[in-house]
Amino acid sequence: MEPITLTTERLLLRPFGPQDAEASYLACQDPDIQRWTVIPSPYSRADAELWTEKLAPAGWREDTMYNFAVVRRDDGPLVGALGVNRCTLPGTFEVGFWTAKEHRGAGYTTEAVLAAARWAFTALSADRLEWRAEIGNTPSRAVALRAGFRMEGEQRSALFNKGIRRDTWTGALLPADLGLPGTYPHRSSPGVRGAL
Repeated sequence: MEPITLTTERLLLRPFGPQDAEASYLACQDPDIQRWTVIPSPYSRADAELWTEKLAPAGWREDTMYNFAVVRRDDGPLVGALGVNRCTLPGTFEVGFWTAKEHRGAGYTTEAVLAAARWAFTALSADRLEWRAEIGNTPSRAVALRAGFRMEGEQRSALFNKGIRRDTWTGALLPADLGLPGTYPHRSSPGVRGAL
């Protein structure tokens, strides 16, 4: 897929490029980002260059993962990163994100997640956007809840991070949650909120 840029009221979500290596390196020195995400730890300049120059662009070319540098529209500093990745089940994608420490608490990540979700539901024909975070990552869970994700439970040993299998919280967002049509009809099971 050809890389695209998404625009919100305050943000640009644009493909990563070599110009983002230094800002990514600096942001990813934050112990919380290294703790809760699957980035390498310690995180080196070479890791940032590999990500911004090779891995992120390859995801767009291969139509498998769509990673955005999240920047403010006014002056352009890197606010964070957001990725939408294809899953095995057709029409299912997973969203992941991190926010630079100095930009937390401003609602930027929720704004970015909602923009990416709308794009995934319309441009990628997604019918389900999943979110997953290691149990205990309450800031990530708060973003997912503010973006409208419905929490679906906990999964044991569902994340492999830094040599350890970890339990996760999981949630999902459907097109209808944002007032958008799905690609395929959805039939809720009896007893599930929203069932007919």
